[in-house]
Amino acid sequence: MTNGWSGVFLGVIAFSTLIMALVQIGAIIAALRLARQTQEAIASVQQEIRPLVAKAHAIVEEASRTVALATAQAQKVDRVVTDLSRRVEETAALLQDAIVRPAREGMAVVAAIKAGFGVLRGLRGLHPRDGRPNDEEDPLFIG
Repeated sequence: MTNGWSGVFLGVIAFSTLIMALVQIGAIIAALRLARQTQEAIASVQQEIRPLVAKAHAIVEEASRTVALATAQAQKVDRVVTDLSRRVEETAALLQDAIVRPAREGMAVVAAIKAGFGVLRGLRGLHPRDGRPNDEEDPLFIG
């Protein structure tokens, strides 16, 4: 009886080993198929990405050209503004020389004429018209 049971157990073990081997072979075949599909998917993605990468490079190059142009334009604007401010300052200085200084000189001449008239009035006050001496004190002052 022990020999009978041993044969049965040995048959069950052999059958189980055969099933495990078949499952392992199936798993290997499935893994190989999955690897092949993965490779195909990667190749497909790479083919689709290449034009996108080329477009991205073109966009980057165009952006760098645009930035260079914008920088050059900003420098030109800076130079124009600097020149304009310098010219405005020069124009203001010329206007001051052409208008303000002569106006000051004219005001000085007017002030001199006023001073001259003031002196003439002062001299006229020393010699009254009616022949009486001019008192410097007020006759109504009590003191």
